[in-house]
Amino acid sequence: MFAGIQAVLFDLDGTLIDSAPDLGAAADKMRVVRGLPSLPMAHYRPMAGAGARGMIEVALGLTPEHANFDVLREEFFTNYEQCMTEQTYAFDGVHELISCLLARGLPWGIVTNKSKRFTDPLMRSMPLFESARVVISGDTTPHAKPHPEPLFTAARQLAIEPAHCLYVGDDERDIVAGRAAGMGTVAATYGYLGQKADPLQWGAHAIIDFPADLLQLLQKA
Repeated sequence: MFAGIQAVLFDLDGTLIDSAPDLGAAADKMRVVRGLPSLPMAHYRPMAGAGARGMIEVALGLTPEHANFDVLREEFFTNYEQCMTEQTYAFDGVHELISCLLARGLPWGIVTNKSKRFTDPLMRSMPLFESARVVISGDTTPHAKPHPEPLFTAARQLAIEPAHCLYVGDDERDIVAGRAAGMGTVAATYGYLGQKADPLQWGAHAIIDFPADLLQLLQKA
């Protein structure tokens, strides 16, 4: 499945970077300002991949169906903007993985559901992303994952056929989008697997437990 791969695309949060501490801090601030006790980070981490929806549900027990959810989401976004680069780091092994891809002449890029409002500041704050050939945010196209259009857009910008691209992500919607785009798909288990997530059921072409495992897959191709 991975023979002929000419580019590797990645999800962002939970795949390349650990942003859970900053996401959790933004949500926890919503509790504190309402006089509620702070929650340990362990409560937030499993839901970090769900973005504002997951963080607000953990912090306040509210879902998107709540009448004031849009207002709460913007409060969360404002909090996050103020702290989003304070405790966010690349997962162990990611720098080495990217260096190896570049050494092999494989271009790489990012396809995330994170909006440009947050993606761009992160790109500027972390030298890791200077070599990314393409960055597609959640609002770059009219559709977000699991729709395949963001992945098609990334492939077009790279001038590489989707069938020759590999997509790596830590959420089922990443795998759904990748398969719909005709790409090889890899599920990353070191990210923010939700409490009920089972990567074995996602239909990924491969599963990795560490970033370096991806290199082994490519070497076998």
